[in-house]
Amino acid sequence: MSEFKPLILGIANGLKDSILGMASLFRLDSTLEKIEEDKRKKMEDFQSQRQPYRGIRERPRKETTNPPSKQIVKSMIQCTLLNGGIFWMSIFLFENYIIPTLQFLTEAIFMSGDSTQHSSIWFWMGPALSCVFGALWVLPLFWLSKPLNSLWFQEIADTAYRKRRGRPLGFTNIARGESIADFSFSILLQAFFLMQGLLVSFLPIFGSVASLVHMCLLYSLYVFEYKWINMDWSAPKRLAYIESNWPYFIGFGLPLAVLTSLPSSFVVSGCVFAIFFPLFIISGNESNVVETNQFPIRIFAVVVWLTNKIFHRS
Repeated sequence: MSEFKPLILGIANGLKDSILGMASLFRLDSTLEKIEEDKRKKMEDFQSQRQPYRGIRERPRKETTNPPSKQIVKSMIQCTLLNGGIFWMSIFLFENYIIPTLQFLTEAIFMSGDSTQHSSIWFWMGPALSCVFGALWVLPLFWLSKPLNSLWFQEIADTAYRKRRGRPLGFTNIARGESIADFSFSILLQAFFLMQGLLVSFLPIFGSVASLVHMCLLYSLYVFEYKWINMDWSAPKRLAYIESNWPYFIGFGLPLAVLTSLPSSFVVSGCVFAIFFPLFIISGNESNVVETNQFPIRIFAVVVWLTNKIFHRS
């Protein structure tokens, strides 16, 4: 039993950090105000020592920039309004109110006639309306939300990192071409890993558990990649760190994996992800990973091999 204790503790610590780390958003301003106040006092003392004979000393001007929590909350509200208030709500209204209302009206129109006529008309009318709604509203809004969500996620991650850890390093130490290659490698690898997670779900007995583990690790990679890129970590280092400390990252990604698995619709699941993902970005930025280093699992080995094959050919 003692062999499993570090694994259980790792999962528990990851789960705890993913949930409790969200509260750090409300403590961010007070911590930074204290830091800025200390800096201001040191600057005043320094100026008083350099200008001892001046009767009136100019006070340093206080910055009027918005607190970081307000910047983060603003981006989170925008993200929630788009994905929850517009996207998800429009799908909910269409499926639960518009379609039933149209079905009721057509049934009332054909009430005096044969009921089979209404059934035959609604047999093709219902799917046709759903297809039109999907093609003219859901699909365009889905592709529009992707770049907007990415911009908001990046802004939230950079703001939280900058105010907590300083200036993001990003890819400042490597060439621009290498940074683009690293980004492209990461995107393709994540797509392959998502497909790997879908494939293992078809395994007998343990398929659902294996798929859930994949999604937990994938969501943890999504979250921590913002922080690690700002720390100038390369893609191999990021993957190796997750493989070496997989219990923690399974626990960290578990809440988001469960939340996104609840909706039956892929599009609604994407809306749920976009609404809650910024909170986990905050948690990931504030967390200190409890390293287990029991034994690494090479769960990314296949997708890394596939991605390298494609990159070497191109």
